[in-house]
Amino acid sequence: MKIARRRFLRLGAAAAALPVVSQIASGQTYPSRPVKLICPTPAGGQLDIITRLIGQWLSERLGQPFIIENRSGAGGNIGTEAALRSPADGYTLLVASATNAINATLYADLKFDFIRDSAPIATINHIPLVLEAHPLFPSKTVPELIAYAKSNPGKISLGTGTKGVGPNMAAELFKMMTGVDLVIVAYRAEAQMITDLIGGQLQIGFTGISSSLEHIKAGELRALAMAGARRFEALPGIPTIGEFVTGYEASGWCGIVAPKNTPSEVVDKLNSEINAALADQTFKTRLAAVGVTTLATSPAQFSKLIVDETQKWGNVVKFADLKPE
Repeated sequence: MKIARRRFLRLGAAAAALPVVSQIASGQTYPSRPVKLICPTPAGGQLDIITRLIGQWLSERLGQPFIIENRSGAGGNIGTEAALRSPADGYTLLVASATNAINATLYADLKFDFIRDSAPIATINHIPLVLEAHPLFPSKTVPELIAYAKSNPGKISLGTGTKGVGPNMAAELFKMMTGVDLVIVAYRAEAQMITDLIGGQLQIGFTGISSSLEHIKAGELRALAMAGARRFEALPGIPTIGEFVTGYEASGWCGIVAPKNTPSEVVDKLNSEINAALADQTFKTRLAAVGVTTLATSPAQFSKLIVDETQKWGNVVKFADLKPE
């Protein structure tokens, strides 16, 4: 009986240790087969290009194919839901973006909770946004713009891309924090908005810097300020909006998340490899060619970013009474 009891206890102890051993092993052997990387936007766009760059890096570093699957639709929610509903084993990942933080309150009927249902792994990049004007627009600085707008309420047209995306939300945040009355004109195609801004149909606009940089350098548009927390290296003389409007910050970002309960060893391994990419000069140059800059974080820092962004953009959605298109 004593021998049987000792054997039972040994077996019980071994069984109790199995989950720990299994998780450690999963981190050491991961990935042992191809990994699916879901991009919730169509092929050919900025997020898709970034997805393919990081997918190629991870494939080369980890020795398994990272297969890109574009699942667009419903403002990115179709691909997001598909990823978050996948097994939490590290073999289906999502390239998330600031859109996910915005959609959390923009859409009232989501079948998932992005914060609750995701395991943040690592950010990849920061997307600088710029507030710009037609060259003949009288205001040359943010304080001048605010003063001019308050003297001419409802008379200044501000162009952005699609309602609910980064530049559009940056414009709504600017209105909310400054109290100015601007007429926001949302375009389905940012390129058309820029064409109209250059042509004088609009007076000011918000865009991603990659869409406008060459026009700014050519003098076709005038950069008033960067929307992010820091100045942009290619335009060092252009201040940030936050230098005049305390606390203002708006920028895009993207990163990789997994379904909740993905083993921490897998999350940490992927975080390490992604951050290695962001420290690599060749990879940084490739991102710069797409108009973005690197943004490295730990899983905990990325999680905090998502929570903070969701709260910030939720306040803007409520203030502007925004609805999805």
